[in-house]
Amino acid sequence: MFLCVLLIGLFPTSKVSLTVNVTGFTDNVGKSYIALYRPKDTWPEINKQFIGKVVAISGKTSSVKFEYLECGTYAVAVFHDRNNNGKLDKNMLGIPVERYGFSNNARETFSAPSFSSASVELQKDRAISIYVK
Repeated sequence: MFLCVLLIGLFPTSKVSLTVNVTGFTDNVGKSYIALYRPKDTWPEINKQFIGKVVAISGKTSSVKFEYLECGTYAVAVFHDRNNNGKLDKNMLGIPVERYGFSNNARETFSAPSFSSASVELQKDRAISIYVK
């Protein structure tokens, strides 16, 4: 954190970026929904994120770069919108039927992981990998 504070003090417009690489797709059908959350956002609700991007899947992978971010703590949620309906489809019991994943590959059995278990500290440009299943 000190480095980022120092850099911001020297260069007031200093920002960092986060590149998210997603693997684990079974095919290239549909889109990858990648959402970036801050601690104050409603984790991990769709349309409650800080920044969201819809990305094509190619070679059973997708990638996105979030730029011009303040240093700090973030978490990422991803889902494979295989049928292009703009939502994570679930069965009658509320269990997702489309692949999904979180930063740090955090997983819980019956719910989404906590923000803290999926959180990523950004003090400089960084790349992370997420495996959807």
